[in-house]
Amino acid sequence: MIALTRLNGQPVMVNSDLIEQIEETPDTVVTLTSGNRLVVRDRMADVQAKIIEFKRRIHAPERGGV
Repeated sequence: MIALTRLNGQPVMVNSDLIEQIEETPDTVVTLTSGNRLVVRDRMADVQAKIIEFKRRIHAPERGGV
């Protein structure tokens, strides 16, 4: 999940696997696969970077090992 900020300043956690599209109109609108839309303060490029970082963290090989 990634942390975004609604226009009113409230933080919201979003399951990045459920994001269907992101657009700037000029506000950033995140559309989920359910059809729900979130309008957030985060810029589109920042949302993209958060998704990439999240995916890297969960799919990275574990360090240490046997």
